[in-house]
Amino acid sequence: MDVEQRLNEVIDEALQSGRITGTVVLGFQHGEPIFRRAAGFADREAGKPVTFDTIFRLASVTKPIVAAAALAMIDRGMMSLSDRVSGYLPWFQPKAPDGAAADISIHHLLTHTSGLTYDPALEHLPADLAVNCGLSNTDLDFAGNFSRLNQLPLAFTPGTQWNYSIATDILGAAIAAVSRSSLEEAVVAHVAGPLGMADTRFHVTDVQRLATPYADGNPVAIRMPDPYFPNGDAEGSVGFSPSRIFNPHAYQSAGAGMAGTADDIMTFLEALRRGGKGVMKPETVGMALSNRIGDLRSDPGCGFGYFGAVVLEPWAAMSPQSPGTVRWGGVYGHNWFIDPVQELTVLNMTNNAVEGCMGQFPDRIMRAVYEG
Repeated sequence: MDVEQRLNEVIDEALQSGRITGTVVLGFQHGEPIFRRAAGFADREAGKPVTFDTIFRLASVTKPIVAAAALAMIDRGMMSLSDRVSGYLPWFQPKAPDGAAADISIHHLLTHTSGLTYDPALEHLPADLAVNCGLSNTDLDFAGNFSRLNQLPLAFTPGTQWNYSIATDILGAAIAAVSRSSLEEAVVAHVAGPLGMADTRFHVTDVQRLATPYADGNPVAIRMPDPYFPNGDAEGSVGFSPSRIFNPHAYQSAGAGMAGTADDIMTFLEALRRGGKGVMKPETVGMALSNRIGDLRSDPGCGFGYFGAVVLEPWAAMSPQSPGTVRWGGVYGHNWFIDPVQELTVLNMTNNAVEGCMGQFPDRIMRAVYEG
Protein backbone atom coordinates (compact mmCIF):
# COMPACT_ATOMS: atom_id res chain seq x y z
CA MET A 1 0.00 0.00 0.00
CA ASP A 2 1.46 3.39 -0.97
CA VAL A 3 1.31 6.66 0.96
CA GLU A 4 -1.73 7.91 -0.95
CA GLN A 5 -3.73 4.78 -0.12
CA ARG A 6 -2.68 4.88 3.53
CA LEU A 7 -3.64 8.54 3.92
CA ASN A 8 -6.97 8.04 2.18
CA GLU A 9 -7.77 5.18 4.58
CA VAL A 10 -7.01 7.39 7.60
CA ILE A 11 -9.14 10.24 6.24
CA ASP A 12 -12.04 7.98 5.28
CA GLU A 13 -12.13 6.29 8.69
CA ALA A 14 -12.04 9.61 10.56
CA LEU A 15 -14.87 11.04 8.47
CA GLN A 16 -16.99 7.89 8.76
CA SER A 17 -16.57 7.83 12.54
CA GLY A 18 -17.73 11.44 12.82
CA ARG A 19 -14.63 12.46 14.78
CA ILE A 20 -13.57 14.64 11.84
CA THR A 21 -16.16 16.74 10.02
CA GLY A 22 -14.07 18.24 7.25
CA THR A 23 -10.40 18.28 6.34
CA VAL A 24 -7.76 19.31 3.86
CA VAL A 25 -4.59 17.20 3.93
CA LEU A 26 -1.53 18.26 1.93
CA GLY A 27 1.88 16.65 1.60
CA PHE A 28 5.02 17.82 -0.21
CA GLN A 29 8.35 16.04 -0.60
CA HIS A 30 11.42 17.44 -2.34
CA GLY A 31 9.25 20.45 -3.21
CA GLU A 32 6.69 18.40 -5.13
CA PRO A 33 3.14 17.44 -4.06
CA ILE A 34 2.77 13.83 -2.91
CA PHE A 35 -0.76 14.10 -1.53
CA ARG A 36 -3.65 16.53 -1.87
CA ARG A 37 -7.20 15.93 -0.71
CA ALA A 38 -10.16 17.97 0.53
CA ALA A 39 -12.94 15.88 2.10
CA GLY A 40 -15.94 16.09 4.39
CA PHE A 41 -18.03 19.10 5.30
CA ALA A 42 -17.25 22.75 5.92
CA ASP A 43 -20.81 22.93 7.28
CA ARG A 44 -22.25 19.49 8.01
CA GLU A 45 -25.80 20.64 8.69
CA ALA A 46 -25.96 22.63 5.46
CA GLY A 47 -24.30 19.84 3.46
CA LYS A 48 -21.56 22.26 2.38
CA PRO A 49 -18.34 20.43 1.39
CA VAL A 50 -14.79 21.34 2.30
CA THR A 51 -12.82 22.51 -0.74
CA PHE A 52 -9.23 23.56 -1.22
CA ASP A 53 -10.24 27.22 -0.85
CA THR A 54 -12.13 26.65 2.43
CA ILE A 55 -11.00 29.15 5.06
CA PHE A 56 -10.28 27.86 8.56
CA ARG A 57 -9.78 29.66 11.86
CA LEU A 58 -6.08 29.05 12.42
CA ALA A 59 -5.72 29.23 16.21
CA SER A 60 -2.02 28.60 16.99
CA VAL A 61 -1.07 28.13 13.35
CA THR A 62 -1.06 31.94 13.64
CA LYS A 63 2.03 31.79 15.86
CA PRO A 64 4.72 30.74 13.34
CA ILE A 65 3.39 33.27 10.82
CA VAL A 66 3.74 36.08 13.35
CA ALA A 67 7.14 34.72 14.41
CA ALA A 68 8.24 34.91 10.77
CA ALA A 69 7.13 38.55 10.62
CA ALA A 70 9.22 39.31 13.71
CA LEU A 71 12.26 37.55 12.24
CA ALA A 72 11.83 39.37 8.93
CA MET A 73 11.84 42.65 10.86
CA ILE A 74 14.94 41.55 12.76
CA ASP A 75 16.65 40.80 9.44
CA ARG A 76 15.81 44.36 8.39
CA GLY A 77 17.25 45.87 11.57
CA MET A 78 13.88 46.94 12.97
CA MET A 79 14.30 44.98 16.22
CA SER A 80 16.66 42.49 17.83
CA LEU A 81 16.27 39.11 19.53
CA SER A 82 17.91 40.50 22.66
CA ASP A 83 15.74 43.61 22.88
CA ARG A 84 13.80 44.07 26.11
CA VAL A 85 10.09 43.93 25.26
CA SER A 86 9.14 46.68 27.71
CA GLY A 87 11.28 49.02 25.62
CA TYR A 88 8.68 48.70 22.86
CA LEU A 89 5.66 48.39 25.15
CA PRO A 90 5.92 50.85 28.06
CA TRP A 91 2.64 49.52 29.46
CA PHE A 92 4.08 45.99 29.79
CA GLN A 93 6.03 45.82 33.07
CA PRO A 94 5.75 42.24 34.37
CA LYS A 95 7.24 41.12 37.66
CA ALA A 96 9.40 38.07 38.34
CA PRO A 97 8.22 35.57 40.99
CA ASP A 98 10.26 37.44 43.63
CA GLY A 99 8.59 40.75 42.76
CA ALA A 100 11.56 42.23 40.92
CA ALA A 101 11.21 43.72 37.45
CA ALA A 102 11.38 40.96 34.83
CA ASP A 103 13.69 41.27 31.84
CA ILE A 104 11.72 39.60 29.00
CA SER A 105 13.37 39.64 25.56
CA ILE A 106 12.04 39.00 22.06
CA HIS A 107 13.89 35.66 22.22
CA HIS A 108 11.99 34.71 25.38
CA LEU A 109 8.67 35.45 23.65
CA LEU A 110 9.56 33.43 20.55
CA THR A 111 10.62 30.40 22.59
CA HIS A 112 7.91 30.50 25.31
CA THR A 113 10.54 30.88 28.02
CA SER A 114 9.24 34.26 29.22
CA GLY A 115 7.48 33.14 32.41
CA LEU A 116 4.05 33.77 30.90
CA THR A 117 1.47 30.96 30.69
CA TYR A 118 -1.89 29.97 29.19
CA ASP A 119 -3.39 29.52 32.66
CA PRO A 120 -7.21 29.38 32.26
CA ALA A 121 -7.47 31.18 35.59
CA LEU A 122 -6.37 34.36 33.80
CA GLU A 123 -9.73 34.53 32.04
CA HIS A 124 -11.71 33.91 35.22
CA LEU A 125 -10.34 36.71 37.39
CA PRO A 126 -12.67 39.61 38.33
CA ALA A 127 -13.81 41.50 35.23
CA ASP A 128 -11.36 44.38 35.69
CA LEU A 129 -8.41 41.99 36.07
CA ALA A 130 -9.23 39.13 33.67
CA VAL A 131 -6.79 38.58 30.79
CA ASN A 132 -8.14 37.44 27.43
CA CYS A 133 -6.00 34.61 26.00
CA GLY A 134 -6.84 35.07 22.31
CA LEU A 135 -9.56 32.52 21.54
CA SER A 136 -12.50 34.05 23.42
CA ASN A 137 -14.15 37.34 22.55
CA THR A 138 -13.15 40.72 23.94
CA ASP A 139 -13.34 44.41 23.13
CA LEU A 140 -9.94 45.13 24.69
CA ASP A 141 -6.89 46.28 22.75
CA PHE A 142 -3.33 45.09 23.41
CA ALA A 143 -2.58 47.53 26.21
CA GLY A 144 -6.01 47.27 27.81
CA ASN A 145 -5.72 43.49 27.99
CA PHE A 146 -2.09 42.65 28.59
CA SER A 147 -1.20 45.50 30.96
CA ARG A 148 -3.28 43.50 33.46
CA LEU A 149 -0.43 41.00 33.58
CA ASN A 150 1.60 43.60 35.48
CA GLN A 151 -0.49 42.80 38.57
CA LEU A 152 0.41 39.10 38.50
CA PRO A 153 3.84 37.50 39.06
CA LEU A 154 5.38 35.50 36.23
CA ALA A 155 5.34 31.73 36.68
CA PHE A 156 9.15 31.64 36.57
CA THR A 157 12.17 33.82 35.89
CA PRO A 158 12.53 34.37 32.12
CA GLY A 159 14.85 31.87 30.45
CA THR A 160 14.75 29.26 33.22
CA GLN A 161 11.81 27.10 32.07
CA TRP A 162 9.60 26.40 29.04
CA ASN A 163 5.84 26.95 29.22
CA TYR A 164 3.49 27.35 26.26
CA SER A 165 1.90 30.74 26.68
CA ILE A 166 0.38 34.01 25.54
CA ALA A 167 3.92 35.22 24.83
CA THR A 168 3.26 35.36 21.08
CA ASP A 169 0.46 37.85 21.73
CA ILE A 170 2.94 40.15 23.45
CA LEU A 171 5.25 39.66 20.46
CA GLY A 172 2.39 40.75 18.19
CA ALA A 173 1.90 43.90 20.23
CA ALA A 174 5.63 44.66 19.91
CA ILE A 175 5.53 44.11 16.14
CA ALA A 176 2.60 46.51 15.81
CA ALA A 177 4.37 49.11 17.96
CA VAL A 178 7.63 48.92 16.02
CA SER A 179 5.80 48.96 12.67
CA ARG A 180 3.49 51.78 13.75
CA SER A 181 0.70 49.86 12.08
CA SER A 182 -1.82 47.17 12.88
CA LEU A 183 -0.42 43.70 13.43
CA GLU A 184 -2.24 42.52 10.30
CA GLU A 185 -0.62 45.22 8.19
CA ALA A 186 2.82 44.19 9.47
CA VAL A 187 2.23 40.47 8.85
CA VAL A 188 0.94 41.17 5.35
CA ALA A 189 3.89 43.46 4.59
CA HIS A 190 6.57 41.03 5.77
CA VAL A 191 5.11 37.54 5.22
CA ALA A 192 1.63 37.03 3.77
CA GLY A 193 2.00 39.59 1.00
CA PRO A 194 5.40 38.50 -0.34
CA LEU A 195 4.38 34.82 -0.23
CA GLY A 196 1.02 35.42 -1.91
CA MET A 197 -1.01 34.18 1.07
CA ALA A 198 -4.09 36.09 -0.01
CA ASP A 199 -6.53 34.64 2.52
CA THR A 200 -4.29 34.64 5.61
CA ARG A 201 -5.54 37.59 7.64
CA PHE A 202 -6.89 38.58 11.05
CA HIS A 203 -10.28 38.86 9.39
CA VAL A 204 -12.19 36.55 7.05
CA THR A 205 -11.58 37.47 3.40
CA ASP A 206 -14.70 35.63 2.20
CA VAL A 207 -17.31 34.61 4.77
CA GLN A 208 -18.94 32.20 2.30
CA ARG A 209 -15.77 30.07 2.34
CA LEU A 210 -15.36 29.98 6.14
CA ALA A 211 -15.62 26.54 7.75
CA THR A 212 -18.04 26.07 10.62
CA PRO A 213 -16.15 24.95 13.75
CA TYR A 214 -17.03 21.71 15.52
CA ALA A 215 -16.12 20.45 18.99
CA ASP A 216 -15.21 16.94 20.04
CA GLY A 217 -18.17 14.66 20.74
CA ASN A 218 -18.48 11.07 21.88
CA PRO A 219 -17.52 10.19 19.22
CA VAL A 220 -19.41 12.35 16.69
CA ALA A 221 -18.33 15.99 16.66
CA ILE A 222 -20.88 18.63 17.68
CA ARG A 223 -21.41 22.06 16.17
CA MET A 224 -19.39 24.40 18.39
CA PRO A 225 -21.49 26.72 20.56
CA ASP A 226 -20.34 30.27 21.30
CA PRO A 227 -18.86 30.52 23.85
CA TYR A 228 -17.46 27.02 24.14
CA PHE A 229 -15.47 25.45 26.98
CA PRO A 230 -13.87 22.03 26.34
CA ASN A 231 -15.45 19.29 28.45
CA GLY A 232 -17.99 21.85 29.68
CA ASP A 233 -15.37 23.16 32.11
CA ALA A 234 -15.94 26.93 32.19
CA GLU A 235 -13.51 27.45 35.07
CA GLY A 236 -10.71 25.07 34.12
CA SER A 237 -10.24 25.75 30.42
CA VAL A 238 -9.60 28.64 28.07
CA GLY A 239 -12.81 29.54 26.25
CA PHE A 240 -13.44 29.54 22.50
CA SER A 241 -15.56 32.13 20.72
CA PRO A 242 -15.97 31.41 16.99
CA SER A 243 -17.44 34.90 16.52
CA ARG A 244 -14.26 36.60 17.74
CA ILE A 245 -12.77 36.84 14.27
CA PHE A 246 -15.68 39.09 13.23
CA ASN A 247 -15.12 41.54 16.12
CA PRO A 248 -13.16 44.57 14.85
CA HIS A 249 -12.63 45.81 18.42
CA ALA A 250 -10.80 42.71 19.68
CA TYR A 251 -7.01 42.93 19.71
CA GLN A 252 -5.48 40.97 16.82
CA SER A 253 -4.28 37.85 18.60
CA ALA A 254 -0.79 36.91 17.40
CA GLY A 255 -1.22 33.60 19.18
CA ALA A 256 -4.58 32.50 17.83
CA GLY A 257 -6.36 35.14 15.76
CA MET A 258 -5.82 34.52 12.05
CA ALA A 259 -7.82 32.67 9.40
CA GLY A 260 -6.54 31.15 6.18
CA THR A 261 -6.60 28.30 3.70
CA ALA A 262 -4.58 25.10 3.68
CA ASP A 263 -2.84 26.14 0.47
CA ASP A 264 -1.75 29.41 2.09
CA ILE A 265 -0.34 27.58 5.11
CA MET A 266 1.47 25.01 2.97
CA THR A 267 2.98 27.85 0.96
CA PHE A 268 4.29 29.30 4.22
CA LEU A 269 5.62 26.00 5.58
CA GLU A 270 7.38 25.16 2.33
CA ALA A 271 8.92 28.64 2.31
CA LEU A 272 10.40 27.86 5.72
CA ARG A 273 11.70 24.47 4.59
CA ARG A 274 13.30 26.05 1.54
CA GLY A 275 15.14 28.77 3.44
CA GLY A 276 12.67 31.64 3.60
CA LYS A 277 12.12 32.41 -0.10
CA GLY A 278 13.24 36.00 0.38
CA VAL A 279 10.99 36.71 3.36
CA MET A 280 13.83 35.96 5.78
CA LYS A 281 17.53 35.30 5.33
CA PRO A 282 18.32 31.57 4.92
CA GLU A 283 20.57 31.68 7.97
CA THR A 284 17.75 33.23 10.01
CA VAL A 285 15.35 30.47 8.97
CA GLY A 286 17.93 27.78 9.71
CA MET A 287 18.51 29.20 13.16
CA ALA A 288 14.76 29.56 13.84
CA LEU A 289 14.04 25.95 12.81
CA SER A 290 16.65 24.63 15.26
CA ASN A 291 16.34 24.09 19.01
CA ARG A 292 16.64 27.45 20.79
CA ILE A 293 16.00 26.37 24.40
CA GLY A 294 19.13 24.37 25.18
CA ASP A 295 18.55 21.52 27.61
CA LEU A 296 14.96 22.53 28.37
CA ARG A 297 12.21 20.39 26.85
CA SER A 298 8.78 21.34 25.51
CA ASP A 299 7.64 17.69 25.32
CA PRO A 300 9.50 14.39 25.80
CA GLY A 301 12.28 14.25 23.22
CA CYS A 302 11.56 17.76 21.93
CA GLY A 303 13.14 21.16 22.24
CA PHE A 304 11.62 24.31 20.80
CA GLY A 305 12.64 26.74 18.09
CA TYR A 306 11.01 29.96 16.95
CA PHE A 307 8.28 28.22 14.90
CA GLY A 308 7.38 25.14 16.95
CA ALA A 309 8.66 22.06 18.74
CA VAL A 310 11.87 20.48 17.43
CA VAL A 311 12.24 16.69 17.58
CA LEU A 312 15.65 15.98 19.12
CA GLU A 313 15.29 12.38 20.28
CA PRO A 314 12.69 10.53 18.15
CA TRP A 315 12.75 7.53 20.50
CA ALA A 316 11.75 9.74 23.45
CA ALA A 317 9.19 11.57 21.34
CA MET A 318 7.84 8.16 20.22
CA SER A 319 7.91 9.42 16.65
CA PRO A 320 9.16 8.13 13.29
CA GLN A 321 10.05 11.71 12.37
CA SER A 322 13.69 12.58 11.73
CA PRO A 323 15.79 14.48 14.26
CA GLY A 324 15.35 18.17 13.50
CA THR A 325 11.70 17.83 12.48
CA VAL A 326 9.71 20.93 13.45
CA ARG A 327 6.06 20.45 14.32
CA TRP A 328 3.08 22.25 15.84
CA GLY A 329 -0.61 22.84 15.28
CA GLY A 330 -3.71 24.85 16.13
CA VAL A 331 -6.43 23.94 18.60
CA TYR A 332 -9.26 24.65 16.15
CA GLY A 333 -8.11 21.43 14.45
CA HIS A 334 -4.77 21.67 12.64
CA ASN A 335 -1.38 19.98 12.73
CA TRP A 336 1.78 20.32 10.63
CA PHE A 337 5.38 19.19 10.47
CA ILE A 338 8.52 19.90 8.46
CA ASP A 339 11.05 17.04 8.26
CA PRO A 340 14.26 18.57 6.86
CA VAL A 341 16.02 15.22 6.46
CA GLN A 342 13.25 13.75 4.29
CA GLU A 343 12.53 17.18 2.71
CA LEU A 344 8.95 16.51 3.73
CA THR A 345 6.18 18.92 4.71
CA VAL A 346 2.77 17.65 5.80
CA LEU A 347 -0.29 19.63 6.87
CA ASN A 348 -3.73 18.59 8.03
CA MET A 349 -6.40 21.22 8.59
CA THR A 350 -9.82 20.37 9.98
CA ASN A 351 -12.76 22.17 11.57
CA ASN A 352 -12.59 19.94 14.65
CA ALA A 353 -11.34 21.17 18.01
CA VAL A 354 -9.33 19.53 19.37
CA GLU A 355 -9.26 16.16 17.57
CA GLY A 356 -7.71 17.61 14.43
CA CYS A 357 -4.89 19.14 16.43
CA MET A 358 -4.00 16.67 19.18
CA GLY A 359 -6.20 13.60 18.69
CA GLN A 360 -5.85 10.32 16.82
CA PHE A 361 -6.27 11.97 13.43
CA PRO A 362 -3.01 13.95 13.14
CA ASP A 363 -1.02 11.12 14.71
CA ARG A 364 -2.43 8.62 12.22
CA ILE A 365 -1.80 11.03 9.32
CA MET A 366 1.83 11.39 10.39
CA ARG A 367 2.36 7.65 10.80
CA ALA A 368 0.70 6.89 7.46
CA VAL A 369 3.27 9.13 5.77
CA TYR A 370 6.22 7.27 7.31
CA GLU A 371 4.94 3.67 7.07
CA GLY A 372 6.12 1.34 4.34
